[in-house]
Amino acid sequence: MTLIIVLLVVLAFGLGAWLGAPYLPIMRRPAVDLLDLAELQRGDTLIDLGSGDGRLLKLAAQRGARAIGYEINPWLYLISLINCYSHRDLIEIHLADYWRVKLPVADVICVFLIQRYMGRLDAKLSKELTRPTILVSYVFSLPDRKPSKTTKDAFRYDYQIERNN
Repeated sequence: MTLIIVLLVVLAFGLGAWLGAPYLPIMRRPAVDLLDLAELQRGDTLIDLGSGDGRLLKLAAQRGARAIGYEINPWLYLISLINCYSHRDLIEIHLADYWRVKLPVADVICVFLIQRYMGRLDAKLSKELTRPTILVSYVFSLPDRKPSKTTKDAFRYDYQIERNN
């Protein structure tokens, strides 16, 4: 029985690593810096792609923002539900592969994704976004897009949606 549980845990963490990035929890200071870089305000909506243990969602909710997380790892999903319970009125967490869902409208999208998937993310956002949206990426940059702002560890991209009337 123990072997089965260990295999399930390894599979869950391996799936996340294979589809986007291995789970590496972001520390509090860099998480706060990401939200500052995004200029997240009370009433904004933030999406965290690969929300892990929910700490970025919780920090966003503490600022009065609505926070939506997507996490593919069922263990991390459960941990984030527990971690975010006190802010459940502002946080929703989906056990889902964000590559396979159409993202809802948001003011800010946060991601800590490995470099080889950043181009794919840019293509997804360029196709799906319907209004101006800020993307903040921790550590890794988009390959063909110039950031509007940077810090030591993060990049901000302003997606401007142009409509032909």
